[in-house]
Amino acid sequence: MGTHQYEVDVVWTGNTGSGTSGYKAYERAHEVLAEGKETILGSSDPSFRGDRSRYNPEELLVASLSQCHMLWYLHLASVNGVVVTDYRDHATGTMAEHPDGSGRFTEVTLNPVVSVADPGTRETAQALHEKAHSMCFIAASVNFPVRHEPTVKG
Repeated sequence: MGTHQYEVDVVWTGNTGSGTSGYKAYERAHEVLAEGKETILGSSDPSFRGDRSRYNPEELLVASLSQCHMLWYLHLASVNGVVVTDYRDHATGTMAEHPDGSGRFTEVTLNPVVSVADPGTRETAQALHEKAHSMCFIAASVNFPVRHEPTVKG
């Protein structure tokens, strides 16, 4: 219980020599750093002059929702006698861009595919997704729907 603080540094590395002297004069490259961890290479979405080979904030938001759901799900499975042997999620997010260039996410859908050791636990395994969703800190913090369409194999 209590509060938790999280710290990251975001450092822009895209100054090509003339700073932001023009919209096309700089790269969107940046780094996301946290003490003792590997650097995440970031950029903007390629639609906004970003580097396709780097993560963009929109992808990281979708990934964050997927990770949070998965971690809660695995915890709930372990305390409810469901042995998960594999978990994969192909998460998708939809963002609507506004005429002024701003935008917002309208939804994220998680599509976890879970394998369980005992086929007799499939029903419980399926039901735990709803509880994981309600427990996820990140899903509870966003102002758009986070849906989940799980598949359980066993």
